[in-house]
Amino acid sequence: MNIGIFTDTYFPQVSGVATSIQTLRNDLERKGNTVYIFTTTDPNVSKNTLEPNIFRLSSIPFISFTDRRIAYRGMFHALKLAKELDLDIVHTQTEFSLGLIGKFVAHSLKIPCVHTYHTMYEDYLHYVLNGHLLKPYHVKQVSKLFVSGLAGVVAPSQRVYNTLRGYGITTPMEIIPTGVDLSAFTQPVDTVKLRQDLGLQPQQRILLTLSRIANEKKIELLLQSMPPLIEKYPEIMLVIVGDGPDRDDLDKLVQKLQIEQHVLFVGEVPHDQVSPYYHMAELFVSASDTESQGLTFIEAMAADLKCVVRSNAYTNDLFDDPSLGVTYDQPAQYVNAIIQYLDHPHLFDAVQPRQKKLYTISSDAFGDHILEFYRDSYKYFLKKKLANKPLKDGQYYND
Repeated sequence: MNIGIFTDTYFPQVSGVATSIQTLRNDLERKGNTVYIFTTTDPNVSKNTLEPNIFRLSSIPFISFTDRRIAYRGMFHALKLAKELDLDIVHTQTEFSLGLIGKFVAHSLKIPCVHTYHTMYEDYLHYVLNGHLLKPYHVKQVSKLFVSGLAGVVAPSQRVYNTLRGYGITTPMEIIPTGVDLSAFTQPVDTVKLRQDLGLQPQQRILLTLSRIANEKKIELLLQSMPPLIEKYPEIMLVIVGDGPDRDDLDKLVQKLQIEQHVLFVGEVPHDQVSPYYHMAELFVSASDTESQGLTFIEAMAADLKCVVRSNAYTNDLFDDPSLGVTYDQPAQYVNAIIQYLDHPHLFDAVQPRQKKLYTISSDAFGDHILEFYRDSYKYFLKKKLANKPLKDGQYYND
């Protein structure tokens, strides 16, 4: 198949969406398909850079998310390219500029358009005028409007699926978790050198969190839980990988709590270089309660790193066995879980749950499920076109 992926976010931007798209692209191409990426320009990518099968449209920084971008022109140029590439299907990965261009291209070429709904926008309304401008109702209406007429929607988790159905969206939808290239996280790595490079001692107990440093990740809760852990483990260190708008505020909180010797801000690390950080740590930790497809969680799992993460519908389903990790609601539960794992490192080492989970989170399974989804969506597209009227629930994919 010739597949056109339309996204506002792609490498070298560091985000879960960019990683998800790259993982999908690699697996689809490994299985004999051709994938073309339509995305935004990036100040870190020179105009003279040769990027096979990647087409960048002129863009500007996005309001309130200045590290993200939106295209401001290029609709007809994208259509011309798509015609020349003879696309079979369009897969949008954003509800904004490139998503709208992708829908336009698919409609113009009379080919199916499917969509992955990555972001639970209700969790991010505070970024726009402190939540005074946009309300959950607006998210519902915009989401319904965007997916109307599509041939299918990918929900990366049950939480996303339930939310979209709650919006009244009846478009065909499948739950397909984003996969991970397991080979990138199962290969031996030199963690001794990494510790030396970071100035960490061999005996130090390492907690790792890896994310954008922003309000919704609630990293301050991890910092506030450090004092009781330091009291029990004087050598413990919280390593924070990532960058973002809240970095200065967290620096001030670290100083206020007087835990400077136990917190290390590494900064942003390219995705192809993060594996050693997972292998260096004893536990992966998170306080975010907004995750709908926590790629860092499944990367940690792939690296055989147990997780202690905030409870929600997605994480409770993902961490269904203590050999993989546990979820918590209150800070005291978080601290107790850390102590339980650090004091009894081999108590929860059952192999079978992890092996079973590894296939479900693999890029191989991800690619297979997406290809099957494309085929089903194509059937629905043709059936809807022949019927020339909306189809009822249950008529999506039946021949």
